[in-house]
Amino acid sequence: MIIFYDANCPLCTKEMRLLKEADKHNKIALEDINADDFEQRFNHIKRQDALAFLHGQQDNGEMIYGLDVTFAAWQTVGRHSWLKLLQLPGIRFIADLGYRLFAKYRRQITRIFCQSSCGIK
Repeated sequence: MIIFYDANCPLCTKEMRLLKEADKHNKIALEDINADDFEQRFNHIKRQDALAFLHGQQDNGEMIYGLDVTFAAWQTVGRHSWLKLLQLPGIRFIADLGYRLFAKYRRQITRIFCQSSCGIK
C-alpha cells in the first residue's frame, strides 16, 4: 500500500511516523505529495487533489481516499481496530464529513491543537 500524504502538515507527518513505527513488515510506503518529482512519478494523481483529500493506492493498484486510506493503513499494520466503527452506515457519513472538514482546515487545526505535541511553533 502507498499513502500519499502532506509532509508539510505536522499532524499528518506525526500520524505517518506512528504508522511506520507500527509497520513491522514494511507493508506501507509513504510518498510526500510535495516532492518536486511527485507528479512525474505519480502522473495519475494531481497534487492539488491529494492536498485536498488523502489518497492511497492498494497493492492491486486500486485508489482509495480519505478515511478509507486511514482505515486500510491501520488495518494493514494490525492496529486501531476500533476504526472499523467509522465504516458503519450513518457513522461513516458523519465521519466522512468530519474528515473533509479536517482535511480542508488541517493546517489551522494543527496550529491550534498540536503546537507542543507535534513539535511546531
